[in-house]
Amino acid sequence: MAAGESAPKQGRPAPDLSALERVQVELLAPPQVHAHEARATGKPKVVEFRMVIEEKTLILDDQGTEVHAMTFNGSVPGPLMVVHQDDYVELTLVNPATNSMPHNIDFHAATGALGGGALTIVSPGEQVRLRFRATRPGVFVYHCAPGGAMIPWHVVSGMNGAIMVLPRDGLKDRAGKPLGYDKVVYIGEQDFYVPRDKDGKFKRYASPAAGFADMQQVMRGLIPSHIVFNGNVGALTGKNALTAKVGETVLIVHSQANRDTRPHLIGGHGDHVWASGKFSNPPEQDLETWFIPGGAAGAALYTFRQPGLYAYLNHNLIEGVLLGATAHFQVEGEWDSDLMSQVEPPSPIR
Repeated sequence: MAAGESAPKQGRPAPDLSALERVQVELLAPPQVHAHEARATGKPKVVEFRMVIEEKTLILDDQGTEVHAMTFNGSVPGPLMVVHQDDYVELTLVNPATNSMPHNIDFHAATGALGGGALTIVSPGEQVRLRFRATRPGVFVYHCAPGGAMIPWHVVSGMNGAIMVLPRDGLKDRAGKPLGYDKVVYIGEQDFYVPRDKDGKFKRYASPAAGFADMQQVMRGLIPSHIVFNGNVGALTGKNALTAKVGETVLIVHSQANRDTRPHLIGGHGDHVWASGKFSNPPEQDLETWFIPGGAAGAALYTFRQPGLYAYLNHNLIEGVLLGATAHFQVEGEWDSDLMSQVEPPSPIR
């Protein structure tokens, strides 16, 4: 909310929701996603979430590059929330007294009041409760938007996440046939803009505010120092790799609150892809790479058919390989030689 703006005036009173079932959900840190129904049973509910804003130091890479992150619930990205169309999302947003600045939340899935941003500004030591009806199915970004230059700074300091609003009768393919999944993983792509000193080394600061001016200069150049999945380089590789089995269907939710991205699964495909993230639109099929614009979230469904290591990355390969936007899936199962086989091993040229 820009300086001088105030919360909107109250008009028609909120509906009486006392007859609706209330469900309290404990959020999980990405890439994990809280338990939910793929297809809704019963009538719309009031789904209650609680998120605590945490300003914290993150280490971005194995060189020890440090950034003062701003986070929802301590993770970058913030947790994925899952509800169904026509459910009510009721969020308690907590800004502990240990934090140094005001924050709020703008839900791209919400209607009015700057996505809730105008109703949720909380100073350190305050909390606020927001409720909105999830009218549109899809995956949507949420982020902090406290106004002016603070908006991009808070977003590229890690303060963003996603919410998934499922159709009440579940996902469907282009022909309207129901689609299911065995698990959901949430990947949040984050661009960081860490200033360097005169010797080219990444700088450290005593507090978020101390680095604001230098970071603004880097941001104006539009060239990130790091582009990572889930908070740091290697967060989803090696011992932290995502796992699956041959025959399992995985729904990959991918958000980028600030920059365009081009997800690609090396060795696999997007069986069904909602690149715009909106489930009312029919998914595209059999994609090699898909495009998610900055400020949006997308979803892709894939059934793994071969065991082994798969790399999931931003296929701007400079961003994916050199700057850090890569994840791994380690898949167990039996190899299908009909899909691929090495006919002849390497040998001297004859």
